[in-house]
Amino acid sequence: MAIKLENLNTKELDALKEVGNIGAGNAATALSQILSKRVDMTVPRARVLSLDKVPELLGGTENLVVGVYLRIFGDIQGNIMFLLPTKSAEKLVGMLLGEIIEDGVQGEISQSAIMEVGNILTSSYLNALSAFAGLTVVPSTPALAYDMAGAILSTILIELSEVSDYALLIETEFIGDGEAIDGNFFMIPDLDSLYVLLKTIGVVGNE
Repeated sequence: MAIKLENLNTKELDALKEVGNIGAGNAATALSQILSKRVDMTVPRARVLSLDKVPELLGGTENLVVGVYLRIFGDIQGNIMFLLPTKSAEKLVGMLLGEIIEDGVQGEISQSAIMEVGNILTSSYLNALSAFAGLTVVPSTPALAYDMAGAILSTILIELSEVSDYALLIETEFIGDGEAIDGNFFMIPDLDSLYVLLKTIGVVGNE
């Protein structure tokens, strides 16, 4: 049975928000372990958002952003992205490497670090989802993108045109060493997988 994100009722959306909040909290814990220092997290904001509105959220279609993108396999299928503005990406690299990198996020070292962290954060998010719902969730090898927000989303929209034009957005802010890093998780489950997830956590199909 297919369910679309944009057609969720309040009960179903609240359940997905709870899953998202747990996932973001797990990601914050993972980031703290990577950096070997305390990382706090603001209360995540979860909502369903049309993908064509994402560039606006990130500062406009021409604003440069960094993204890590993975496919989801297992009991549910779909896609997950971790997108962050360039300034936040630069702060993250600085915290990881302990120094300011002259070429910002464009260099091989910086991009390798971002992809590794993005992979760990998204995997931590998915692990929390898996544990909460009791589902097997397996991420693909991550892909890194550094481009204008509009260009990244255009590519993703083409790939997902038959799946959904909407995503579950989890906005949060990680804070470490007084530095704030804006992070955005986008989860786009395949239509049948959204039903499986909601049924497993007891929101639909058990009336």
